[in-house]
Amino acid sequence: MASKVIQAFYTDDDVLMDAVKKVRKEHHHIEEVFTPFPVHGLDKAMGLPHTRLAITAFMYGCLGLTVAITMMNFIMIEDWPQNIGGKPSFSFIENMPSFVPVMFELTVFFSAHLMVITFYMRSRIWPFKEAENPDVRTTDDHFLMEVSATSENVDELIGMLAETGATEIKVKDKQGDNH
Repeated sequence: MASKVIQAFYTDDDVLMDAVKKVRKEHHHIEEVFTPFPVHGLDKAMGLPHTRLAITAFMYGCLGLTVAITMMNFIMIEDWPQNIGGKPSFSFIENMPSFVPVMFELTVFFSAHLMVITFYMRSRIWPFKEAENPDVRTTDDHFLMEVSATSENVDELIGMLAETGATEIKVKDKQGDNH
């Protein structure tokens, strides 16, 4: 039982959305959908789980806040206390109002930068990585849906995808996991 991938091309995002819904309704596995721009609701139509990137952003923000508090307490209170404008330098709590901007900035800095790094690692995007786009037209004006198929149901899937409004359909042998 050889695995195949059927690539169906579409020229309209609404037609693509209807096709994705029909393919999912028929319980076929959609490998990937390539679009030239974000299509609202496509992730829900494909049945993709919600991202947990917001949770990591919160954790990274907490890490940034902890680093900011620890750093300012060590630098301004313990290591080299200075009398700046008559403010006491023997307690972090008494100096905290002047530390708030630094705490905010480091919270945002850690959250943003570590979230981007996490996104790249999770998406397996790193420098010098080969593009996985199967057709360059998907960066211009075409939409591409890749559907898994076995040798037995290829003809059935081709017929169904043609009914959904696909302008072009290709059948390719499935290569190893691209991810």
